[in-house]
Amino acid sequence: MWKVEILTIFPEIFDSFLATSLIGKARDRGLLSAKVTNIRDFSAPPHNKVDDYPYGGGAGLVMMPDPLVCAVESAKSRLPQAKVVLLSPCGRRFSQGKAAELSKLDSVIFVCGRYEGIDQRVIDLVVDEEISIGDFVVMGGEVPAMLVMEACLRLQPDVIQNSESIEHESFSPALGDGSLVEAPQFTRPEEYRGLKVPDILLSGNHKLIREWRLAEARRRTEALAKPKGS
Repeated sequence: MWKVEILTIFPEIFDSFLATSLIGKARDRGLLSAKVTNIRDFSAPPHNKVDDYPYGGGAGLVMMPDPLVCAVESAKSRLPQAKVVLLSPCGRRFSQGKAAELSKLDSVIFVCGRYEGIDQRVIDLVVDEEISIGDFVVMGGEVPAMLVMEACLRLQPDVIQNSESIEHESFSPALGDGSLVEAPQFTRPEEYRGLKVPDILLSGNHKLIREWRLAEARRRTEALAKPKGS
């Protein structure tokens, strides 16, 4: 079982995510244990404030250290071996390799920041790693946490029952060195609005089909690497 805890000020965002499709089925089958914790529970009533103005001035608000540190410490009391991951644009870029690495851990605590960011002392004290999903900024860490969780969970044994679908997909070792995207996919009908399925896929020659798919994977990957307009 892969055990995760998600720390957020918007726990309701995760309700449908954790109950739907393969994520929900993984929980029902005991392959995933997921707890969502409200960071506001660790701030003082009656307002349960979790943010304040930044020292040094500047726009926006910064998440205060004490509620976050206390939330992480509470999660650690339940998952003492867990790695603490902060979703942040300042982190290392997420990849399939990182997904494989995290999926092998027994437990992970995901910290979802908001506002202009979180107090650096939280990172210094209780965060093990910062992860970014790309060179852009979103409103908070909740959607990035979902993305990372889904990428990791699908690599857990028995979550996707046809393991071959994982072995032969984008960034898998089966595609060269694991840096390629997969070839185009087709299904019925053989012709749709004047567009036909490539003859090679209808040939039944599995060796030639594998070669075609690898060549198409290389072509697609090279096309993605080219600058626009080239």
